[in-house]
Amino acid sequence: MKIVIIGYGKMGHEIEKVARERGHSVVLTIDENNTGDLAPENLNQADTAIEFSTPETAADNILFCLEAGIPVVAGTTGWTHKMEEIKRSCIHHDGTFFYASNYSIGVNIFFYLNRKLAALMERYAQYDVHIREAHHIHKKDSPSGTAITLAEDIIGKLSRKSSWINGHPLERAQLPIFSIREGEIPGIHRVIYESEEDTLELFHSAKSRRGFALGAVMAAEFIQGKKGCFGMNDLLGLED
Repeated sequence: MKIVIIGYGKMGHEIEKVARERGHSVVLTIDENNTGDLAPENLNQADTAIEFSTPETAADNILFCLEAGIPVVAGTTGWTHKMEEIKRSCIHHDGTFFYASNYSIGVNIFFYLNRKLAALMERYAQYDVHIREAHHIHKKDSPSGTAITLAEDIIGKLSRKSSWINGHPLERAQLPIFSIREGEIPGIHRVIYESEEDTLELFHSAKSRRGFALGAVMAAEFIQGKKGCFGMNDLLGLED
């Protein structure tokens, strides 16, 4: 498989390393110094684009790839208010689009367990819930896309929560997310249910960026020959 990497920071370099280990070639890398190379004639050399750029540029990059007929695996977070536009473009161009807020296999099992636990906790109103996440100082968005996914999945299952807030809640219906940016932390997420009697916690800690890169390359492999919009549940065969 021939891959274009859009966003050649630390994650982009790790994706390139994993892709080569798995027998693929990287035919083009795009960063802020060569954005002009993101052109149809260059994209057409590749089977897939893997997009890990910035919240400000991701949606435009994804749309450009879809319009050029190149399947896209997207991992940038902080832009998903434009998700419906992206999905419409994918359908309109008969394209292929894969998105995950986190490509770690472990995190996506964590997402699955989070939804199951939230559905169970619906019947136990004495428990309140909040999310804590920590990442490296270079991460541009806060809260993390992973934390937002966790929060939105809880809201979908737990009727006593109607929205999330970054910081201390103003009312009980808000689900608070508390974020830390410190050092070189790859990613830590906690979902914490508390009552007067006890505390119940789901916890995931990434050891390195490699798990995210591996998931992204596996997603690129998965979408070969497919059309439509996909996510990690499709890749991993997880169902609610």
